[in-house]
Amino acid sequence: MLWQDLRQIFSSKLPGYSAIADQRPFIYIDSRKQRLHWIDIDESENKSFPVSTSANGLGNRLDSNKTPIGIHRVKQKIGGGQPQGMIFEAREPTGRITKKIDNRDQDEITSRILWLDGLEPGFNKDGVYDSFSRYIYIHGSSDEKRIGQAVSHGCIRMKNADVIVLFDGVLVNDLVLIQ
Repeated sequence: MLWQDLRQIFSSKLPGYSAIADQRPFIYIDSRKQRLHWIDIDESENKSFPVSTSANGLGNRLDSNKTPIGIHRVKQKIGGGQPQGMIFEAREPTGRITKKIDNRDQDEITSRILWLDGLEPGFNKDGVYDSFSRYIYIHGSSDEKRIGQAVSHGCIRMKNADVIVLFDGVLVNDLVLIQ
């Protein structure tokens, strides 16, 4: 998907965000291909990473354990400066660093967290559809071997090195489209 296509989607659904759409890269998550695309405005610095979305598919309802769809923004960035592999609990670094890349037993959140906030009221914002209150993140994982497969509990998992690259490049309020 090209920047112009994403900008059209953002502008038609959220006209108040057109200034951001003109100035900042977008994150586009393609759940069918299990890829995250970081699309630069001039398309010269585009990056693409494998991800894992939910094993339960897509959906916006609270307690569904599904990956929410629609337009979001990065509301908070958590973990800057922490070592790669740092394990987070309740968005706080534990002091424990994982070296595992095949940890299927635990859904550990590692390295960095981009906490998402839905921008479409009644769809992924407010009430039982609120992505932010569902604690939907883009985050690192100690289950890197299965990145590229739909195996998460709702969040978007990334390899630790990849999420650090993304974290370092995005800003709070950058737009995210999940399809």
